[in-house]
Amino acid sequence: MSKSISRREFTGDSIKTLLAIALVDQLAQADLLAGPGHAVAAKWLQQVNEVGQDLRDQKVQQLEWQKQVQALFENVEMNRFLKFIDFNKLQSGVKWKDNGARSLRFKYPELKGVPRKLVFGQQIFALKKGRSVVPHGHNNMATAFLILKGDFHGQHWDRVEDEKDHIIIKPTIDDRFGAGGVSTVSDFKDNVHWFKALEDKSFIFNIHLLGIDPKSKQRTGRVYVDPNGKEIAGGLIRAARLNSKEAHRLYG
Repeated sequence: MSKSISRREFTGDSIKTLLAIALVDQLAQADLLAGPGHAVAAKWLQQVNEVGQDLRDQKVQQLEWQKQVQALFENVEMNRFLKFIDFNKLQSGVKWKDNGARSLRFKYPELKGVPRKLVFGQQIFALKKGRSVVPHGHNNMATAFLILKGDFHGQHWDRVEDEKDHIIIKPTIDDRFGAGGVSTVSDFKDNVHWFKALEDKSFIFNIHLLGIDPKSKQRTGRVYVDPNGKEIAGGLIRAARLNSKEAHRLYG
C-alpha cells in the first residue's frame, strides 16, 4: 500500500534538499571540499622538507639533494599545489616591477601534515615579460625553481673557478621552461643561473637552503655575474663579478 505525502511533508523535504544543495555550493566556493587535494599537497611539501632536513643533517650531499628535489618538483600535482597556496588570490594582488622580479611571500594552510617549521626559505617570483631573475651564483646555498605559470628562457653555468674580479663559468643548460619546468642549484652543479620571462604574468616558486656547509668560509648569499663575458679555452667564460645594482641595470 502506498503512503501518500502531505503538502507539509513535501515542502519540508524540499526545503531540506535546497538547504543541502546550498551548503555544498558554499563549501565548494570556500574550497573546503578540497581536503584530499590539500592532503596530497601537504604530503608533497613534507617530503620536500624531509629531503632538505637530510641535507642540513648531512645525511645526503648536495648533488644527491638536487636529484631528489628535482624528482619531487617534477612530480608535483600542479593544480592541487596551486589551490594549496591559493595562487589565484596571490597573483591577483601582484604589484609588478619594471625591473627584475617581485618576490611574493605566502603561507600554507594550517592543516594536518603541513610542517609547522620548514628547513628552507621560500618565495614566489613574479615577473613581467622581458624581466629577469638576474644572472647570479650562490655561496653555501642550495636552491630549486618550479615554474608555476608562464614561459621562461633559463640558463645555467657551472662555477669552475673564482678569481678576484671574475668567476670562470661553463655553460650547462640553455632551454625554455614552461609551467612545471624545474631546475636546481648547488655549490657543485649548475651554480650560476638566469631566468628571463618570455610572457607577462610569469611566476616561479623557489626554495632555498642557506649555510648548508657549517665549515664553509664563504659568506652565504648571492654572487652576481655577467655571463656575457670573454670566452676562453675549453668552452669557458670569464664572467665579471657585479653588484646587485649593476646586474639589474644590465639584465633586470
